[in-house]
Amino acid sequence: MEEADDIDIETLIDGMEYIPGHFHLEMNLNFESCTPVHFRRRDIMLKRDSLQVQLEFESGPQQYAIRNLLGIFAFYLEDFDEAKEIFVNISQEDPNNLNAWANLAYVYDRLNKEEEGSACAERLSQLMGLEAEGRAEGGARLRTARCLAEQGYAYAFDVGLVSEEDRMDKLTTGIHLYDKALAHGRQEIPVEEKRSWYFTMVTMYIRLDGILMNKEEDAKHQRLPSFNRTLVLLREAIKSSNSHYRGLAWCYVGMMLERKDTFSTTPMGIHDCGYSGTDPLDCFGKAIEVAKDDPLILNRLAKIFHFLGKQEMAIGICNMALDILQDPELNWQAYCTRAQIYIRIYIRDLERVKMGAGGLPERKNLTNAKSDLESILNVCPCLKTYLDMGQVCYYMGVDAMQEQFLVDENALNDALVFFAKALEFDPGDTLPEIQLLRGKCLRVKSEELNAVECFKRAIELDDIGSSHTESFRCLMETLLTLFSQKRMTAGTLIKEVDVWVKKAEEKYPIVRVRQELQVVCRNHTVEIVELSKAMIAMGKMDLVKLLLDTMKTDFRKRRLSDRAASF
Repeated sequence: MEEADDIDIETLIDGMEYIPGHFHLEMNLNFESCTPVHFRRRDIMLKRDSLQVQLEFESGPQQYAIRNLLGIFAFYLEDFDEAKEIFVNISQEDPNNLNAWANLAYVYDRLNKEEEGSACAERLSQLMGLEAEGRAEGGARLRTARCLAEQGYAYAFDVGLVSEEDRMDKLTTGIHLYDKALAHGRQEIPVEEKRSWYFTMVTMYIRLDGILMNKEEDAKHQRLPSFNRTLVLLREAIKSSNSHYRGLAWCYVGMMLERKDTFSTTPMGIHDCGYSGTDPLDCFGKAIEVAKDDPLILNRLAKIFHFLGKQEMAIGICNMALDILQDPELNWQAYCTRAQIYIRIYIRDLERVKMGAGGLPERKNLTNAKSDLESILNVCPCLKTYLDMGQVCYYMGVDAMQEQFLVDENALNDALVFFAKALEFDPGDTLPEIQLLRGKCLRVKSEELNAVECFKRAIELDDIGSSHTESFRCLMETLLTLFSQKRMTAGTLIKEVDVWVKKAEEKYPIVRVRQELQVVCRNHTVEIVELSKAMIAMGKMDLVKLLLDTMKTDFRKRRLSDRAASF
């Protein structure tokens, strides 16, 4: 009899058009992680922080998509009381929210509160029309559509995505659920809510397009239909009465128009949507015009332009936001973003001069960044602020052209203090960026052995598939320095190189590892020759062959210091 009941339940579930809640979704979040627990916790916390920023912009029904997901994150961070409170609050504010009732029932079940869980399940059944009468309460189509849309939103924030294929799969699933929600809700979905869904779908399509742009030519044929649809959705999103959606939608139109030249011919979506001959700058101007009186939207635009590499434009927008609201406590985002832009400009100019394409970077950018960070350090001390301040102090302490030359030891000591403070914040001790920068500071201070430990830790903390290989290069260079200073024997060096080359090949794309080895070999030829002789004597022929082959291979030049500004 029990087996028959189980079959009935399974049959019922299989026959259902949708299942409310988030805990059953095919997301990495809901499955046992193949990465260490502290990596998973770090990823969830970073996604949670990103969501909390998103919540500042949402006051309509889509806020419940964010809050439901915040509850899921709280649950997986083992803060069960917070998860319960989030779902209870949603169910009180929006008694028809199917996902909140399903998620709450799941949490109560895990807390062994059967009575409360049963009450939630009963309420969910009534809303879905699963009771004996088989009739749902009024507005069932809209409830279902919102349930599906909230689930679609969640896929964009999944964790543990180690490959581009995995990212594409999650984004595609999210878009599909939004399409399903739109088809189910039809005319019952309020116009403004529908436009908010269009906007969210656009953000997913843009991320998907960014991945496809870097694919091989035979995969790029997938781009055109989604590119054209993105423009159609944007045309609707810019009609929104919500200035946040409208302003960012114009910005995204400009972004898409800038990408048209990546196609062999102009996509028809540009002509169909009336953007023929439209200058992307005009779209960016419209975005700024919409946002000109709202610091929150201006800050968001500044971040987008920063991401697009339009640093001067981003600084101008930050200045507009600060002209409206100067108080660091109320508008710390503008100070923080402007500081990050100044740091990025300095690093960009540093890269250019190292490639012989410009003059020395302006140290004033570092001074400006430090000033902005000092403005918010007292009112908003956090991991990111301390990390950024440490990075600024590091660059102030080293020579612009030769980073291993010390120019201000006090600045380096300040950097190490700021990194230590950053480590006090969760999840600072799991961020490879901090360990890399600490190692670089210690290397300049001639504390190579301590630096080696930091670089090793940074590699261990990196995600599998990461393209940020600077920690590996720094480790190899520092080991060779110790060897040249007679502070490490050839035998010890060979063992270290053997172990960490293998670890790097397991962690990073092979081509990036080879690229870093090539840089190391060319910059430390004398040490590499001595090392190769010792390897031959020890019979480590595979390692010798790897180093020699690496030196002969012509890799494309990579960006410098990309890890330093990646967080």
